[in-house]
Amino acid sequence: MNRSLNEIEAHAKRAARGAGLSWGMAEEAARATRWLASHDLSGPALLSDILAKNDGLAHKQVAPVSLDGEWRAPVGELCPLAAGTALNDCADRLAKGQPVKMANVSHPLLVVPFAAWAAIHLNEHVQIRWQNLRIDTDGVGVWVNDLKSEINTNQTAALTCQIARKRTDAATHPRFRGTVAPGVWEKLDTFAQRTFAPATAASRLLGAGAGAADND
Repeated sequence: MNRSLNEIEAHAKRAARGAGLSWGMAEEAARATRWLASHDLSGPALLSDILAKNDGLAHKQVAPVSLDGEWRAPVGELCPLAAGTALNDCADRLAKGQPVKMANVSHPLLVVPFAAWAAIHLNEHVQIRWQNLRIDTDGVGVWVNDLKSEINTNQTAALTCQIARKRTDAATHPRFRGTVAPGVWEKLDTFAQRTFAPATAASRLLGAGAGAADND
């Protein structure tokens, strides 16, 4: 399905909120999903996967234990949304030549939008690496060394984010619409539905229409 970026962001935000993320984190997750979708990258699919993976887990269980040294979760895999928001808070470290290193990161592509916003904040090019993949961004354009490599991997043992030399070759730039597979949209909708309170007899009487008495 071809969707506007506004639709994608709004649906992603409601899904993230339905999955239990705070409003602030849900907004960040939605912005990251929109950013990836604008570059024809699989943000909506990865968001649906990470929401399902972390469903029922507290933020502190999947967020970095410490921002000193290599970032890692207390147990298991580091959430890319939690790590990404922390990366934005630590963007100035990159400007000082201090790479940010993360261990055992789930769905690492979701970290890239946060690196892009760090690049805008610093007015620099930022590079994100995991496995054999390298992605450079100035916040708007994106350079990927090989789209067929591990870009959509579910997990990577190590991820590094650092300042990179400025690129002058052609980059991919954002579009105004994104493509979302019907199955992915439905998975996000499952989470989004949790934000709606179930109807009660009282709410039906207060709502529009015939309410409990239907004389038709």
